[in-house]
Amino acid sequence: MSRRAVVVGAGLAGMLAAAVLSSAGAVDEVVVLDRDELPEGPHQRRGLPQGRHAHLLMTGGLAAMEEIVPGVSLRKRLLAAGAHEISLSSGMLALTPEGWLRRWRREGPVMLTCTRALVDWTVRAAVLEQAPVEVRRATVVGLTGSAGRVRGVRIAAPGGDTDLDADLVVDASGRGTRVLGWLEGLGLSGVRTRTVDSGLVNASRVYRVPAGAARFPLTIVQANPYVSRPARSAMVMPVEGDRWLVSCGGSRGGEPPADPEGFLRYTLDLPDPIVGRLISGAEPLTDIHLSRSTSNVRRYLEKAPLWPEGFVVLGDALGTFNPAYGQGMSVAAFGARVLGRELDRADGVDAPGLARRALRGAARSVDAAWSMAVGQDVLYPGVRGGRPGATDRVVTAYTRRMTRAATGSFAAASAIWDVTSMRTPPTRMFRPDAAVAALTGSPLPPLSGPPLTPEERGVLGTLDRTGA
Repeated sequence: MSRRAVVVGAGLAGMLAAAVLSSAGAVDEVVVLDRDELPEGPHQRRGLPQGRHAHLLMTGGLAAMEEIVPGVSLRKRLLAAGAHEISLSSGMLALTPEGWLRRWRREGPVMLTCTRALVDWTVRAAVLEQAPVEVRRATVVGLTGSAGRVRGVRIAAPGGDTDLDADLVVDASGRGTRVLGWLEGLGLSGVRTRTVDSGLVNASRVYRVPAGAARFPLTIVQANPYVSRPARSAMVMPVEGDRWLVSCGGSRGGEPPADPEGFLRYTLDLPDPIVGRLISGAEPLTDIHLSRSTSNVRRYLEKAPLWPEGFVVLGDALGTFNPAYGQGMSVAAFGARVLGRELDRADGVDAPGLARRALRGAARSVDAAWSMAVGQDVLYPGVRGGRPGATDRVVTAYTRRMTRAATGSFAAASAIWDVTSMRTPPTRMFRPDAAVAALTGSPLPPLSGPPLTPEERGVLGTLDRTGA
């Protein structure tokens, strides 16, 4: 008898889930359902409001993706399409709340920078090449089955809803998931949720990279959660097509504007005006796009007292984070990888407890990202849904000390890079070598400005139209 898996959502989490379902051999057919008309190429789509803003593909997340989609190098495909590989140790200018980070000659982890549309397209194309996966346009309105086992999904149709049977359903429908309502339709309620909303607004614009600036490093002025003022940050990130993606982010009371003059002024009013100086001499290629769908939302589905067999939830449907921290794509990949490993261990998709084990495994990486995002967001004024507790204050004090040390200590910087790149869990910050580096502090004096090479300083001076 033929076995079918249905994945709700054709975004990154959904396509990676489809890849593991197909490669595991646990089902004969994998159907991916999405309400959007998917673009034929690396283009923005309606169902991904954050897609126009900066996304960072970290080493840990890319490694998980390449494990899920064997036989192709996603890294090579992305680089061939124009993505940039950025060394965290030497390839960026970063102003932290504790000062400028140095650039080291020694190697560190890397990240890839490109548009989110290019990542999604590259992964989707690779999965469809490698696996017998069918993608259909459809709107899922509910689950079929019972509180004990999900049997498929209900799809909206002009002549009335229709049912699509499945042996396993994966909800990877993202930030806008209706999973709580779907579960209530089966008689399951009482799932605990938490929302922490800093009121973050993202504003992004694409520019043409000016002549001579192709090798200028990724530049970021980070938000400062320690000064009792709204978050304000900006980033200049190289993406495919000889373009810069410039993203600003501000929490409640410090939101970036959507008009060109205000956008430039916002970047110049940051603790260092370097982002504004760079873009003042660059040609804009798009309007400024705003997005307000940025709150941290955690659905503690893995803690529900009862959970139906045959139903797994992954990616943003399980937990969403303030996108400023660059964790979402990697967490989606970690969740899909967990599903694949549980399928490898199980005796078929109908193995008792499979869905719950996959859900709990995926929740572990969600929890790590949630702690990092919420631990900072609760410090901003006007945040809704959380206040810093005693543990938050201890972790914050230690993190500040580590960051201050990282401005001049390679050991401290390495610990931060390992966690930021998602190669290691946050506990890496508390290993003996990292703790000693944090307690010892920076052996070097703080930098008075960004660590530019003479060539980069010349490029900045040539572009600057502000007189800053």
